[in-house]
Amino acid sequence: MAGHSKWHNIKNKKEATDAKKGKIFGQLSKQIRIAVKEGGSDNSQFNPTLRVVLDKAKAANMPKDNIQKAIDKGMGRSSDGSTFQEITYEAFGPGGVPLLIMIVTDNLNRAGGEVKHVLSRHNASIGSPGSAMYMFTRGEDQSYQPTMPLHVSDEDASKLETLISALEEIEDVEEIVSALQSSTGTAA
Repeated sequence: MAGHSKWHNIKNKKEATDAKKGKIFGQLSKQIRIAVKEGGSDNSQFNPTLRVVLDKAKAANMPKDNIQKAIDKGMGRSSDGSTFQEITYEAFGPGGVPLLIMIVTDNLNRAGGEVKHVLSRHNASIGSPGSAMYMFTRGEDQSYQPTMPLHVSDEDASKLETLISALEEIEDVEEIVSALQSSTGTAA
């Protein structure tokens, strides 16, 4: 009868639903932070993008506490008085593809450790300042575009996609830009 207890079944179902909710809440938090940052206001009356994202968060039953934390983070403030800092890590993924990893965090040590851990688990390496940045230019919309897109094998491209999705799961990661040339001819 091992594995057939009622508690065991409930526990497994709860873990699965909690994991799904956590992923959705993480994505919504990131969208709220971006909407606040780009809109320049934490007031949904003056920030229509924020209003739409808040409606999504309420529809997903996201707790008000999490919503407020995301808004505060987007405005660069926190409840304990610490400030949020932006940092860009430069890294090299499978096939030597350069990556820019933009982070907004209240704890640089924690965020840096998480990024380095994910990179090492996926056979990627952190670069020194300027080692990958020269391969990107910043456009008028403040987004980075690769100046030298790279072609890699399908195996390395698959490994890079896995690495990027693992990095996106880190709460403090805002954006990841790679210089991978996709099969359609555009940089990913």
